[in-house]
Amino acid sequence: MHFLESTVLVCPYCAESIELLIDCSAGEQRYIEDCEVCCRPIDVAVALTVNGEPTVSVSQENDV
Repeated sequence: MHFLESTVLVCPYCAESIELLIDCSAGEQRYIEDCEVCCRPIDVAVALTVNGEPTVSVSQENDV
């Protein structure tokens, strides 16, 4: 397992592919990150599997 994992997701606003760098050492987390393409705020939720692999989901900021 690496502490930093790269993942490619789709922006919930503009539908463009974006790459996020996930810090797996931080455990489960939820934060806002701006889309690299359209600059809108994305709600990022990270959960870790039993093996420590990140499971990442994104949604529009107001969808939480």
